[in-house]
Amino acid sequence: MPKRLPPLKPLRAFEAAARHLSFTQAAAELNVTQAAISHQIKQLEDALGAALFRRMNRALKLTEEGEAFLPAVSQALETVASAAERIRTPQKAGPLTVSVLPSFASTWLVPRLSRFRQREPEIDIRLSADYELADFDLDDIDVAIRWGKGDYPGLAAERFMTEELFPVCSPRLVLEGPHPLKTPADLKHHTLLHDDVLTDWRVWLLAAGVNDVDPDKGPSFNYSDLVLQAAIDGQGVALGRSSLAHDALARGQLVRPFGIALPGDYAYYFVCPSYAVQRPRIKAFRDWLFEEADRDRRQDEEIPRLGARDDEAPDA
Repeated sequence: MPKRLPPLKPLRAFEAAARHLSFTQAAAELNVTQAAISHQIKQLEDALGAALFRRMNRALKLTEEGEAFLPAVSQALETVASAAERIRTPQKAGPLTVSVLPSFASTWLVPRLSRFRQREPEIDIRLSADYELADFDLDDIDVAIRWGKGDYPGLAAERFMTEELFPVCSPRLVLEGPHPLKTPADLKHHTLLHDDVLTDWRVWLLAAGVNDVDPDKGPSFNYSDLVLQAAIDGQGVALGRSSLAHDALARGQLVRPFGIALPGDYAYYFVCPSYAVQRPRIKAFRDWLFEEADRDRRQDEEIPRLGARDDEAPDA
């Protein structure tokens, strides 16, 4: 059987009055009248069957019962206040579990996480890399980075990065060998590398006006980071995605031999439950993510392009 609690509102009046040893100051702190404090103390004393204060001329003292009761009441009220404050203002420190596609994690997110740790050292990122979409109702996931068209019913979704598709290859293929890549037509002398998860070479070759290259021939990879690695190793020319190829282009491991680029069908979205958008850990990660995407966009303008100019037309 649960223990009987004394009336809760009078407990606050008792704690304030005992701390100040003054009904007047307690009333001012709690924004009530002195009569209200006196009434609540009387109510509490009746419920306990014991006097808590000795009322003296121009003075107020605790009885023995009051002195014994005060520490427990103070601690209990502080515990409740602290718990309520944690609910009202969730703490920033702690783990944050992020669901992300494996290729995006390995080529883009993980290389940047050291900057997030420097900025938010109290937040521990836990990556959950999977091609399956996270279910926020069932999985232990706080936020997700999704690649799609932004249709995520019941969730808050913000696009933070769009993509372009363009050929990428090792600098050696552009500058060396018997058939350097000078125009898109030169692709007929090179191996095409295929990324199974996006629109492949056929559409790009059509946009470039190249009709004598087999768009289906060449090795294929079911992970986007693998096709980029094959291109870095000089195994052929890949149709790269700007987001995933960015770092390798910036390091000079890959180059863009041609200026022709196609807009991607999908973009990257920051996704979380609507009720969690303003939680400190989630907001901190979201803000950092958007700043990193902006950094990439600025750097993209400085990455040199080798090979053909944008206005060069392929041989008819």
